[in-house]
Amino acid sequence: MWWLYVKLFYSFFKIGLFGFGGGYAMISLIQGEVVNRYHWLTSGQFTDIVAISQMTPGPIGINSATYVGYTSVVNAGYGHGWAVLGSVTATLAVVLPSFVLMLLISKFLMKFKNHPVVEHVFQGLRPAVVGLLAAAALLLLTPENFSTPDSPWQFYISIFLFAFAFIGSLVYKMNPIKLICLCGLAGWILF
Repeated sequence: MWWLYVKLFYSFFKIGLFGFGGGYAMISLIQGEVVNRYHWLTSGQFTDIVAISQMTPGPIGINSATYVGYTSVVNAGYGHGWAVLGSVTATLAVVLPSFVLMLLISKFLMKFKNHPVVEHVFQGLRPAVVGLLAAAALLLLTPENFSTPDSPWQFYISIFLFAFAFIGSLVYKMNPIKLICLCGLAGWILF
């Protein structure tokens, strides 16, 4: 049992350490660890966790870590009390690297922020962050989210809702909460 907590801590510490770009950039890293590598969750469970993490207040990476820690311990067959410890372990592990790095960097960044090496490092990180965000978006293009072409009606509705949200956000600058409510209402009516 303790080995699961060690793996949770190690996985989420590594994600927290290398998850540049915030929570959305961490999603692909989290999925790689918990779904593909350790098989703690199914792809459907991970999709549900991402959806819940987006709706709850707080950063999505930390929310995902909390829910993954809980669900992975429950899926391993342990009780809900142990699952809370799994949540605490994963959440602490994902936050710890950022906390330590921010303490160290805050002392030196103000002094060296205009140094050419520091500027070049940040220029190099920008494309990496965009790549991680694109990877997160592509990883969420699964049959659980878009149905399959085997059931064309559901597939076309999913594509329509995706296109509506994409265009509404990008072109018309619609409020994200309004988009979520409209797409949820449309999904409830159409499905």
